[in-house]
Parts: sequence; structure tokens; C-alpha cells
Amino acid sequence: MKPSLCHRIVRTFACSALAAGTAATAQAGSLSIGHTTWVGYGTLYLARDLGYFKEHGLDVEFSVIEEASMYMAAQASGKLSGSASTIDEILKYRSKDFCFKAVAALDESHGGDGIVVSEGITAIEDLKGKSVAVNEGSVSQFWLAYLLKQAGMSLDDIEVQNMTADDAASAFIAGRVPAAVTWEPNLTTVRQKGAGQVLVDSSATPGVIVDVVALSCEVIDQQPEDVKALVAGLYKAVEYTRTNPEQAYAIMAKGVGGYLSKPEDLAEAAKGVKFYDQAMSEKLLGTPGKPGDIAAIIGLANETWSSLQGKPYVVSYEDLVDTSFVTP
Repeated sequence: MKPSLCHRIVRTFACSALAAGTAATAQAGSLSIGHTTWVGYGTLYLARDLGYFKEHGLDVEFSVIEEASMYMAAQASGKLSGSASTIDEILKYRSKDFCFKAVAALDESHGGDGIVVSEGITAIEDLKGKSVAVNEGSVSQFWLAYLLKQAGMSLDDIEVQNMTADDAASAFIAGRVPAAVTWEPNLTTVRQKGAGQVLVDSSATPGVIVDVVALSCEVIDQQPEDVKALVAGLYKAVEYTRTNPEQAYAIMAKGVGGYLSKPEDLAEAAKGVKFYDQAMSEKLLGTPGKPGDIAAIIGLANETWSSLQGKPYVVSYEDLVDTSFVTP
């Protein structure tokens, strides 16, 4: 399917679903969550398959949907209870007509995302005037804009080549672009093939690329015990990962699937993330009456997307975060 046609289909479906609103009623004892394929979502599957959700009377179903607008549309129409995504990504969909809030922190990209470059590029400033492959409208563009701003630059200083993270890596390896924003396992592939180097990865920008579980407000209001069960199960899964990493990665790989279906591949990818436990979640999301570090990310996302997309984003911390469930 050509990108232009796909884009039109996605937009049509998304707009229709958003117009429908959250019509579906919440069902006690069950949650459904949509997400892309990403190592940081492995603890969701781990908690499910080890029975951590079930021991609290909760069933959780997951749907892998590789397009953010599609899983957000499904959530808006009530077909999903929520989504797992980066905070900057979901912020773009929050409105008075589509209410959802982050209730749990999942992970932080800590080396899992990066910019690969050809010989002669040794600093962000060296990207000026060069073609950079990056997925417009995604967390990759958000992160690139952040890095450029830190260097006193903007996207206007480079020539953006819009393509997915995987296609960006392929184009770079083929020598069609001198730089690309991508993620694992593409960063490792570039290193192994000797096709270039990683100029910078997300370990240099702690707390900027963060994944959360965001549930529709209707679900939060009607199923508070299920939300508590979800958060408790996630915390337990993170502890299991620390004490039994080999077993944990095998279970995660089976659940997440896709390019992470082999335990060794998921284990390698897991080196580039930090899974959030309770203490880390409290620091990020905050506690009742005390905003967490995510408030700064929300401010950054509002500023970045307003600039990139030419329309104002003024989503507040209160709009996007519910701290009621962070502390058991």
C-alpha cells in the first residue's frame, strides 16, 4: 500500500473513531491495551503470563497495532481501554472530547533510540544542511527536535527525509542518506555491519523518551480496582525481571513477538531500556498533590509539537496524569 493512501485511510479511521467518542462501556475485571512492538512493553506480557494480573481478578488483552493513530482511534471509540505509548505521542490526541490519563509508567529508552551517521559527522552540529531520515510525527522526530534545540538548531537546519524508523535504518545502510533516526535492533545492525556509527543514543537524554499506560477516563472512573491490579502486577513483573532476567526475557519474547520473538534478541534490546519500578514511577508520575518529572516532559512535548505541527498544544499535567494508583 502506498504511504499516501495508507495515510488517508489512517486519518479517516481515526477521525471517525474520535467523533464516536468513548461509547463502549467499561467491563469490570478486564482491560484491553493497544501498543506497537517495543521491548519496554514486555513487562505487560510478563505480568499477564505469570498470573500477576489474574491474582487480583484482572484479565488483560493486548493488541499490537503499529500505527499510533490507529490504536488511539480504537481507544477513542471504546474498542480499547487504553494504550501503551510514549507520553509525547499520546499528548497529541488528548482533548476535552477524548479523555485519557497515564496511570502507570512502563519504561524509559536508555540507549534504545539513536541517530546513526556516516563518516565525518561527529556532532549534532555537523547535521546542518544534511539529509536526515526520520519518521515525521513520531517520537523519533520529537527526540531529534529536542537534540537539535540543545545544539542551538532546529529541523529547519536539516533536510528531513520522512520514513519509518526501520526504513530509515535501511536507507542509511544502503548509503542513501548520511544520517537516520532509528532504534534497536537497527543500531546494533549498523554497528555490526560497519555501516556507520551511532552519533548519540537515548542514554544521553534520560527521562525524555518515556512510555506509559494511559487509560480512558471512563475506565479509570468505573474500574478503579482493575487499574490498581494493573499497576500492582506491573511492579511485581519488574521485580521478577531483576531477579530472574533469563526466564523473564523468554516470557516477554513470546508475548511481544515480532522482531523481538527470540529471547536473545529481546534480552539485547532490554539493555537499551529501564523498566520502571514503584520508586521510579513515583518520581516520574508524581504522587497526589506532588507533580513528578513528567510535568517537564509534557511541557517540552507541548512546545515541540506546537512548533512542528503549526498548531497549539496546551495539554496540562493534570489533563494527562492520574497519580491515584502510583502508590499501592
